[in-house]
Amino acid sequence: MNGANLDDLVDLLGRWASGRGPLYLLLTARLRALIDDGVLPPDEPLPPDRVLARRLAVGRGTVVAAYDLLQQEGRVVRRQGSGTRVAALDLPATRTADGVPANPLLLHILHPPDGVQLLTCAAPDDPPQAMFEAYEEAAARLAGVRDLGYQPAGNSALRAALADYYCARGLPTTPDEIMVTTGAQQALTLLAGLLVAPGDTVLTESPTYPGALEVFRHASAVIKPGTPEQLRERPTLAYFVPTARNPDGAVMPDSGRRRLAALAAEHDVLLIDDEVCAELCFSGETPPPVAAFGRGEQVVTVGSMSKLVWGGLRLGWIRAAAPLVSRLSRLRAVHDLGGEVLGQLAAAALLRRLDEVRGARVRTLRERHDHLCAELRERLPSWSFEPARGGQTIWVRLPRGEVDAFAQVALRHGVAVPPGRSFDPLGGHADHMRLHFLFPAEELSRAVNNLAAAWASFDGAGRAASRHTLIV
Repeated sequence: MNGANLDDLVDLLGRWASGRGPLYLLLTARLRALIDDGVLPPDEPLPPDRVLARRLAVGRGTVVAAYDLLQQEGRVVRRQGSGTRVAALDLPATRTADGVPANPLLLHILHPPDGVQLLTCAAPDDPPQAMFEAYEEAAARLAGVRDLGYQPAGNSALRAALADYYCARGLPTTPDEIMVTTGAQQALTLLAGLLVAPGDTVLTESPTYPGALEVFRHASAVIKPGTPEQLRERPTLAYFVPTARNPDGAVMPDSGRRRLAALAAEHDVLLIDDEVCAELCFSGETPPPVAAFGRGEQVVTVGSMSKLVWGGLRLGWIRAAAPLVSRLSRLRAVHDLGGEVLGQLAAAALLRRLDEVRGARVRTLRERHDHLCAELRERLPSWSFEPARGGQTIWVRLPRGEVDAFAQVALRHGVAVPPGRSFDPLGGHADHMRLHFLFPAEELSRAVNNLAAAWASFDGAGRAASRHTLIV
């Protein structure tokens, strides 16, 4: 599209105002989609706010608010005197075989760059032997089955196994309080689709998991960073990661969980407890879910196998009150009628071997965590971070400059790093980055060497604002 052609942009926006919610959120959602799909390419100039407002027959404040929100998300750059432009990509744009621009949000996943160590994707790429054995067991169980396999709430054997899993952790649960999903990302998407309307407020921590922020943005929610005490303001939904938090590996003490559950109940706020990394605590103990400390119907627990076992095992779940599970199942049925059964039977087999699988994964992660921390302290002593208490990542602060600019230098040295503002609903934490420790020790050492070389050539000046790919 020619950036100077206002009519082209208006045509692309289409019936942007036909949905529910504040106009600025509806305009933001449509512009976000055009940018993420590559229809509005990097460095594309957008019309001045007054001009676009006049053409769309809305107040200037609507366009200003939409542009400001997109700037917080890193999707546009606004500078006095040079106007508003689509932000650059953190990697050169690529095209699919048919010449269609690749979705920038998925570049690292769909089109991984050659010769670059991706510290942007924190998921294990080495499935354990137990997973292969679980699939063999699942295949044997599937023999002779006469069943359509359409189970929107999930396979009954896995739902029962997950119910037993939560009972063992101090949270009485029945199978009808379990819904199986295609990974935790689908769980969050279904919850937001059912519970969040455009303009609703969602309270999150900061920093927090970027994939959740993208889900809430897609729902046109107003995302507000805050602490548990701000549940008193009664947001529509709250999202917290109390255990092995992505990005910093923090673990909330039991007293904090009890307080979080009490505040959610007192102020009638539905709380999502993201437990995706809960089984990866370095202490070897898995803390109780937040729902175990209060009224279970007020807390929705989300879990997944992708971080414990393998990123490609797209198996997640929701633990919630049975009426909510029923509503979610109806919504799931509209989308895909349910997940594939073989993987669910394998997951049930893996749950029976949870101690074995968790023990091996945690030992490996703890060793690699300690190695990465030692390498950073030796090679980059001016960088600051707190060791993680679990999970797969640490949260690092640079002593000068912004990580958006440093990330461009690091990329030229063969390392892709996710800047901190991707983890902040308001685009803050610009001096932070997340580093994972999933690579073997030799690869981690090479990554730190490359980061040290990039840091030596980085003068800390300027801010090379850019869009970044989906971070997991």
